[in-house]
Amino acid sequence: MAEIRLKAKGEGNMAYIDIMKEKARSDRKTIVLPETTDKRTLIAAAHIIKEKIADIIMIGNEEKILDGASWLEVELDGVKIVDPEKCDKLDDYVNLLYETRKNKGMTPELARETLLKDYLTFGVIMVKANDADGMVAGANHATADTLRPALQILKTAPGIKLVSGFFIMDVPDCEFGEGGTFLFADCGLNQDPTAEELAAIADSSAKSFKSLVGAKPIIAMLSHSTKGSAKHALVDKVTEATRIAHEQYPHLCLDGELQADAALVPQVAKTKSPGSEVAGKANVLIFPNLDCGNIGYKLVQRLAKAEAYGPILQGIAKPVNDLSRGCSWEDIVGVVALTAVQAQLS
Repeated sequence: MAEIRLKAKGEGNMAYIDIMKEKARSDRKTIVLPETTDKRTLIAAAHIIKEKIADIIMIGNEEKILDGASWLEVELDGVKIVDPEKCDKLDDYVNLLYETRKNKGMTPELARETLLKDYLTFGVIMVKANDADGMVAGANHATADTLRPALQILKTAPGIKLVSGFFIMDVPDCEFGEGGTFLFADCGLNQDPTAEELAAIADSSAKSFKSLVGAKPIIAMLSHSTKGSAKHALVDKVTEATRIAHEQYPHLCLDGELQADAALVPQVAKTKSPGSEVAGKANVLIFPNLDCGNIGYKLVQRLAKAEAYGPILQGIAKPVNDLSRGCSWEDIVGVVALTAVQAQLS
């Protein structure tokens, strides 16, 4: 697998996402944006094409999409618009969806109806058919709506135990992590992972960090306790996850259970967890549940003014990524760049 090398902060003054955009331009991929009634998507598509980050396919009625772009005063020259009702490959897509899901009760009639009504499923089928390299959605859909067709049609990648979601956090003027860049997981998908699932999330996150950031992943299994400072079933889960990770993924640089300050701050680490190869150096933070992960990334995003890219899904056979419904058009551009890089690396 190819790797990205992230420049240190101050080296050319390139932000993390600018490096990802540069990488995306080096081998342009085709990304589907199915939410074409959302103005943020239209604005993002125009910027993606202008910046040559990726080739874009938009799904829907061409006249309505172009009218929306005109009203927003953005140019969609170079964007490919596919109207399911007029698509010359519709029959092929119907058959592909039927063949993929027939054991789950799919019929040709239901496949056609689904593809004509559900643009997210249509986009995933385009990825499945290799007519696109990835898809980004979620600006006005719940995570479950974005993820369901991806899991049903594309399925998980070989050797993956579960799909999880992460954010790349780029924190300005930050001395911690990889020049202020971190991976937070799981912040968007698994609500209360078991100890074994936490260990699997740590392994997937290490691979994602290595491929998307280019630095050695140093993984902290987070808790409200550091090395037995508190006793509780929630602590026990993280301790067990750490044990499983060491047993099943011995190559990982991983430690736990660690409080966030012990994981990040060298001076605190010396007091709370002396001798740990992770404490005070972590750049990959594994949260014990979705409450912690979701709250944590949003606090860092809003209070530390970090750029938050995600939730990026890891473990699906081809890249399909979710957006926060509170995203900006700039966020969509960033996630498309990351999705394109994922497609390069897959």
